[in-house]
Amino acid sequence: MSNYPAERAHEVAELLRQAGVPLLVHQPRYSIFDRTPETSGLLKLAAEDGFGLVAYSPLAQGLLTDKYLDGTIPAGARAAASAFLKPDQLDEHYRERAAALNEIAKQRGQSLAQLALQWVLRQPEITTALIGASSTAQLDHNVAALDFPPLTEEELSRIDQHGIHGTGQRQPTGASR
Repeated sequence: MSNYPAERAHEVAELLRQAGVPLLVHQPRYSIFDRTPETSGLLKLAAEDGFGLVAYSPLAQGLLTDKYLDGTIPAGARAAASAFLKPDQLDEHYRERAAALNEIAKQRGQSLAQLALQWVLRQPEITTALIGASSTAQLDHNVAALDFPPLTEEELSRIDQHGIHGTGQRQPTGASR
């Protein structure tokens, strides 16, 4: 299943269990900038109900890559032509937070994308992360995230300071961040 809130996911898991069918996978959106599986209790529920989570959009539509760090939108980039990512999402708040996360990544000798993937995959409930690689080189680069040492508690704390839920997401008119 995909995008079910935690309460509903538990109901589905129970119904399937009663029918003798195990729930194996739930597919939520999860990234440093979208913490919903943490705040909704879905990570805890997955552990309790015994299903894995396949995170989609772990790079937040490219916001957790170096693509937009300089404030420009490269030709052919998702923000140039996507219904899911618009240029106005690349605001000052995003750039400040992404630059700080990029600095943490550089200190670890990795890219922002590799840091973001490693951060998502550190959760034992996350069985895999779906990445939208557009080339084999990009795929190889992202898979290399698995080669870095685990994130330390200090690094996780620093990531939490800058990886704020809702960063880069479209805000309703008049909403503040």
